[in-house]
Parts: sequence; structure tokens; C-alpha cells
Amino acid sequence: MVNYSDLPRSFEELKDSLPADHVVSERLIEPTILLSRKANRLIACLGGTRKSKGQRYELVAPSNEHCWVVDGAVVRPLPRDAATLFADILADADPTNLSFAKAIQLIRAEDSLFSVNAARNVLQTGNEAAKQNNGAISIAGLEAKLFPYQARGVQWMNDTITRTNGLILADEMGLGKTLQIIALLLISPPQTSSPALIVCPTSLIANWVREIERFAPTLSYMVHRGAHRTGIVSGLQSAQVVITTYDTLVNDVAVFTSMEWSWVICDEAQAIKNPSSNRRKALAAVPRRCSIPMTGTPVENSLMDLWSLADFAVPGLLGTKTEFEFEFPDSLEAAQQLGQLTDPIILKRRVSEVAADLPERLDIDIPLELDDRLVDHYREVRQATLAKYPVAGALVATLQLQLLCAHPWLRKEDDGDEENASLIPSDSMPITTPKVERALDLLSEAFRNGRKVLVFSLFNKIGEILKTAGSELPSAFWGAINGGTAQEDRQQIVDQFAEFDGPACLVLNPKAAGAGLNITAATVVIHFTPVWNPALEMQASARAHRRGQTEPVSIYRLFYKETVEEVMIERSAWKQDLANETVPVSTRDAGDLNKALEIMPRKQ
Repeated sequence: MVNYSDLPRSFEELKDSLPADHVVSERLIEPTILLSRKANRLIACLGGTRKSKGQRYELVAPSNEHCWVVDGAVVRPLPRDAATLFADILADADPTNLSFAKAIQLIRAEDSLFSVNAARNVLQTGNEAAKQNNGAISIAGLEAKLFPYQARGVQWMNDTITRTNGLILADEMGLGKTLQIIALLLISPPQTSSPALIVCPTSLIANWVREIERFAPTLSYMVHRGAHRTGIVSGLQSAQVVITTYDTLVNDVAVFTSMEWSWVICDEAQAIKNPSSNRRKALAAVPRRCSIPMTGTPVENSLMDLWSLADFAVPGLLGTKTEFEFEFPDSLEAAQQLGQLTDPIILKRRVSEVAADLPERLDIDIPLELDDRLVDHYREVRQATLAKYPVAGALVATLQLQLLCAHPWLRKEDDGDEENASLIPSDSMPITTPKVERALDLLSEAFRNGRKVLVFSLFNKIGEILKTAGSELPSAFWGAINGGTAQEDRQQIVDQFAEFDGPACLVLNPKAAGAGLNITAATVVIHFTPVWNPALEMQASARAHRRGQTEPVSIYRLFYKETVEEVMIERSAWKQDLANETVPVSTRDAGDLNKALEIMPRKQ
């Protein structure tokens, strides 16, 4: 067997060294850079392309320094300077371990003297690659059983990050992006000298803390924000995971950029889609080994959204912003071309795609924290109400605090019905509270994925608040059913909601719409306000999750920690096995009321 790599590198010198059964062709063939993937390494090889009868044949040179290829028993020449030009094009890059950014740069190059051909697995989409994993993974320290699609996602991220140093996790909401990230971190836990940095909106801080405590109790973490945050690097090197907000990172960018982080993970990464924003600039400046932006909607407004995310995940992947704008205008054709380059670093699965792995119903609690202004307001309302109603103070104060947690603009008159509490705007309190912000995030992603959403709230003005605060949400149908909706009109509203060709939101009062309505067009349910009676909440959720529903239903419960709402959540004992027990008592007892008034939110 001939060892071609031992033969002369020059085609002219080769002729006298060929085996007798080989022949030489004097016709030059087109030089090619052949990209392939072996294990987790990307490899670039010098080769040539021969065309015959409409077919293209890619031939690999014996080495990157040989200026010829073997085609069966025929030796075909490459240009004399092919090896030199190949080395010049790769510059300082290692052809045996090419970075993903360099591979994409080669593929995109239009003025190259070489054609570039990538093997299928080089540009395999994240979704395709994840499907090929076995869906079984054991991770030390993980206190959770991953669904098969989650295990495949973690395996894919772990494999991909080793050769790209960055990726975009874009699974649809409800598929457990946070849990998958936590599992990924546990595979090789960060050291405190180079911790993982998680950046998220303020409304998600409590959720990250809760998920880490629940699923990865061995991971140490710290929350960096508020008046007591550290101002020195060593202060950030006291835990394996540091959680902060986008605004805090901007304010403290000097300390965040003074060390190298093992990971920088951005939740709700639409916050950095504007490449000119201070948030995006600050994050890009943070030294890091691996980067993961998380968002269910990688492209919201233009293809520039994707450039911003991809360039953060893998710096330089798509060239400069100016180069990108010229090469990829906002058109369908450009989007398709761009997808071929970015899909290998994006995991973007839909609920419908992994439905076989999912239970019929996904129950997701989202704890939130009141901001400092609302903490002060919460304490003031509690004190003022107890002073005004000394006899019925506990009951009245509890209701007033429920109203405040729903929205600080809500006001109940002394003789009025709490469900119809008035909406009184206040200059001191913005319309967008942490709870409204989180609800709008859920609605935005649902709308962009064409989904229909049910929002349940005990207070009828919440629909008006969400629609006003969500003026920039994608276009969608909005409807409402509450105690003031005539019985004969309710089914018509449900029908309009179901038949609308596109995303839709139906805001419902669980007391008015908790029974009798079949709303299986919805696959997302948001409980905006908790209820004391778990049976009422279960009936409300069952409007979407019932016979006739063909897709899994994601059910979210939003609540503020250390407030009356947390007591209501605990009181309701909202568990899957509840349906098999006797319907719990729906009235509040003295213990509930006392606990609801004793618990007190703290400033951050």
C-alpha cells in the first residue's frame, strides 16, 4: 500500500516516484479547503475539486504541504503555490484544531483563491446534533431527573462549547433552560477563582437562586446587587456562581472586567440584542472562557439581533457589525443563508418537537422580588391598614397587600368589590413592576412563537395594565372574561380567541371563568395572582389542560417572595397529587392571616 505522504510534495518531483500502476494528469484542478470534524475538533485540509458529468468530487491532498491529490489511480496537480496560499489563508490558525469562528470565516470568504467545502457535521444544526445524543446522562450533584430532551440538550451544550466556546440556548419557554444550564455547570463545577457569572433581569434573580438551591445544593452562589455589593475582585471570588442584573453589571463594569470568568451566561438575552446599548458593550468587555446567551426569541426585530447574540457567544463569528449589515440585509434569502452559519451553535427546540418527552402539563413556579420602592410601599400599606381597621385589620390588610402585589395602582373602595378595584396611576410607581415585567416576557415569547395564552387574575384591571404596559408586544388578539361579562357573551369571546389566526391573550378572572369553559386553543397559562383556594386555581388551569388538548400545557404561577403571595402559594399546596385528595378547605384561617401579616419583604 502506497504511503502518499512520504512522496515528494511538488508535483514536478513526484512524477519519477509514482508506483507503476499510477498515471499522471497534467490538468490543474481547483484548489479546495476541506473542513471536517473529528470528535470535537474542526480540521482544515488542503484538497482539490474535480467536476465530471455534473458531479463534484472532493479530493484530499496527502498533507497540507502536498500540491497534488490522488483520484483513484490518477494523480492530479494543484497550483504550484497551493500549499503556500493555504498556509497564508489559515495564518496563525491550527489546521488540526480550528476554531469554529475561523471555520465560519473561511466559509464566508468571497475573495478567497480557494473554494471551501464543509462536511455535513461541521454545519449540523444544534437541534439535529442534540437528537443524536442518547438522552441519558449522570451528573454528580444534580438533584433533578432530566427529561430525555433536556439530557440531550446538556450533552450537546457540553460537546459544542469545547470547540466553539459559545452557543445560544433558545429552547421555547417551559422546556427548562435554567435547569439545563445548572446541569451543564455541574459537569465541571466552576472554581471560586474563576466563577460562573449569570446576568439576568431583576425579576429573575429569585428564580435563579431558587433553582440553584433546589437542583444544585453543592454549588455555592452569591447575589451581587444592591447597596451591599462588593467593589473588589476578591469579593466576587467567594462563590462558584455569581448572579447579578444587567444594570448592576453596567454600573460595576470595572470590577467585572478585572478578572476572567469561566462562564458568562445571559438570561433573557434579548436585553443585549441592541449592539450599541450600554448593556451589550459592558457584557462584551467581560473576559470569559465560555459564553451562553439564553432567549426563546433570538430574532425579534431584525437579523442584527442574531448578530449581537452570536457575536457575544462566539466573538468574531459573523465579522464586524458593518460587514454583517452589508452581507445580510433583512430578507428571507439572507436569513436562510445566515441560519446555515449560526444554526450549529443554536439549540432552538419547540414544545411540539419534544412533546413525546414531556408530561401533558408543566407546572412552573416563578418567584419574584419586590423592588425597593414596592418594599417600602408594602410596609406602609400594612401599617396603615392595621391602624385603620383594628378589628378586621388582619383580613383587610391581607386583601390590601394582595392588591399591592398584583399592582400598586389598584385601589379598593371601602364599600367596593375587590375584583373591580379601581386603577389609579401614580407618578411614584411605574406601570411596569417586576411581576408585570415577567408576565410581559412570557407573553412576548409566546406571541412570537404564535401561541395562545390564558392569564388568570382575581383583579379585573390586570388585563388593562398588561395591554398598556405591553404596547410593544407583537400584534395579538386580546380578550377578557370576568364577573361583568354577560354569560351569553362568554363562549363567543372564547370562540374569537380560539379562531383568531395568530397569537392571542385571554385575561380571565378565575371566579368567573374557572369552570364551564373549554379553552384548549391555549397552551400557556399564567396565574398572575395566587388564590387562597387551590381548587379554584386547578379549575382555572383545567380550562386549557383538559380533554381535547393535543399539546403539553405550560402553567406558570407568578408570586412575590416574602409577601402574602408566598403564604398563599404555600397554603394552596399546589401539587399534582392534590387532585386525588379531598378538595382542601377554601377559607383562610387565623393562622394563614397571621403568617401573611408577619412575613415581610426586605430591600436588596
